[in-house]
Amino acid sequence: MAAAVYVLGTLVALACSILLMRGFLHGRKKLLLWSSLCFLGLAVSNFLIFVDLVIFPDVDLYFWRLATAAVAMMFLLYGLIWEGE
Repeated sequence: MAAAVYVLGTLVALACSILLMRGFLHGRKKLLLWSSLCFLGLAVSNFLIFVDLVIFPDVDLYFWRLATAAVAMMFLLYGLIWEGE
């Protein structure tokens, strides 16, 4: 059951990233670009959670999961501070 939740979280974050990127390509609003990159990073982070806890439970990817999520949040923070109107 936990594996299904990890996969679903990854797919939802990836879908959000794709939809935000489509919105950016249509309207050219930079905040959509930074939000899309944030959700892409969160999708990678969720995928790393699945790999860490389901596929390779003996390998510790905790640092990489947190680093990926932190970089993703920095994309959104940059977009909100410097590109917001």
